[in-house]
Amino acid sequence: MKESPPYTLEDFAGRWTLTRKIIQQNGDVFTFSGEAEFSWLKGKEHKSEGHKNRGSFQEESSALAYFEKGEVIAPNGSVMPAERRYFWQQPQTGFFEVLFDDKRYFHTFSAINPSAEHLCGDDNYVVRYDFTAWPVWRSTWQVIGPRKDYTMVSEYSPV
Repeated sequence: MKESPPYTLEDFAGRWTLTRKIIQQNGDVFTFSGEAEFSWLKGKEHKSEGHKNRGSFQEESSALAYFEKGEVIAPNGSVMPAERRYFWQQPQTGFFEVLFDDKRYFHTFSAINPSAEHLCGDDNYVVRYDFTAWPVWRSTWQVIGPRKDYTMVSEYSPV
């Protein structure tokens, strides 16, 4: 891996150790530990039905499938399996577009401006990526809504 901030999907491809803390506004903390993998997808068989120019796979483009799997430990000590999927693609050099697992648009960020916002109903999701210690990197989500108020910090380290 390169020792500079990521500029291409190739920089993310591969397996990562993933740790996460979800800090509720009331002080409760959930922890996640597991692994994430970015693996290559190619071709039109993965084309999205989303927006024409945003949130859809182009026929000749390549993209990464993101899959994370691990365990969440709740404040009461109970352990639950957890997994999540996304798709990452690169509409232009230095920019990364993240899609939900059903290929709907989620958000776009760049290494130069590593933040984004996503409004989902009344819930507002704001993310800030931190690549200053690359290849170790973080995402910090602040989520606020009528029934949500938490911060989620995820740290990725190469396997």
